Amino acid sequence: MKQPIKHATIVDIAERLGISASTVSRALSDHPHIKKATKELVKNVADELNYLPNPNAKNLKINRTTTIGVIVPQIKHDFFSSSISGIEQAANEAGYTIIVCQSNESFEKEILNTKVLANHRVAGIIVSISQETKNSRHFQELVSRHMPLVFFDRVCNDVKASKIVIDDYKSAYNAVKYLIGKGYKKIVHFAGPQGVEIYERRLKGYTDAINDSDITFNPEFILHAGLYLSNGYESMDYLFSKNIIPDAIFTVNDPVALGAYKRIKEAGLKIPDNVAAIGFSNNVISTVVDPPLTTIDQFPFEMGKRAAELLIQHIQNSSLEPKTIVIDAQLVERGST
Repeated sequence: MKQPIKHATIVDIAERLGISASTVSRALSDHPHIKKATKELVKNVADELNYLPNPNAKNLKINRTTTIGVIVPQIKHDFFSSSISGIEQAANEAGYTIIVCQSNESFEKEILNTKVLANHRVAGIIVSISQETKNSRHFQELVSRHMPLVFFDRVCNDVKASKIVIDDYKSAYNAVKYLIGKGYKKIVHFAGPQGVEIYERRLKGYTDAINDSDITFNPEFILHAGLYLSNGYESMDYLFSKNIIPDAIFTVNDPVALGAYKRIKEAGLKIPDNVAAIGFSNNVISTVVDPPLTTIDQFPFEMGKRAAELLIQHIQNSSLEPKTIVIDAQLVERGST
């Protein structure tokens, strides 16, 4: 038996059988005008040569693909990895595959990602924008080219496209009211980067919950930082340097809360006896720290799944109007409160 050809093509199969490449192509496509015996011969040789169809060639012919592009800020983030799993499940069930790109929180990288995916003629794109993104021209351009587009979690509200979100304001408001209801009064908020809408909405939820209570609002109890463990640690350290010991913290996400955990314990304080804590996003690690972290579950797998399902609807029906779907988040009470 002859050795398989690396990256065998239709021409290689045709030469092996002594027939035309067009006959091979039609046989592989199960064309009704090709005899059953010929189809079987072609299939056997294709298997022998480890032939794989070239999706790009097919895509150029029909001017569409069954590939969905996904752009997220960071794949390593538990929220986005779970979202990608949901996207992939829904896509695969509908006969689509996905290509995942990460912006690494860079606006320029995000623009590059959109260009790469568009040049690959993906069927549509699902996006959660970077924290640097303040301009939506690259997404407006996709819409003008009739590229199906769905945002999730972090969105561009000035782009006419479908969106999958939670109510960040309501979730934050309810979390802070929960702390107030348990008797906490010195509640500090470790806020996210300024200018990113979802973090601004969480900040507004915190502020309104304080103002709607009998607690006096203190602007010193709002610290703008980043989204990582180190930011939580540094924010807590800053409070201690100012001799501010809150009796509760509400953080923009779980990693920031866990960074604060480390500094609180270094100071010899106990959670929740001295300082209670609520995070945001229900990362897997929030269940294994001591004590387990009270947090807000955004249901990222469901969010990703719904985003893919909605995108596929737009792909299959270009006249479908954009819509916004709000997924109910849930406060998960654990030992940190």
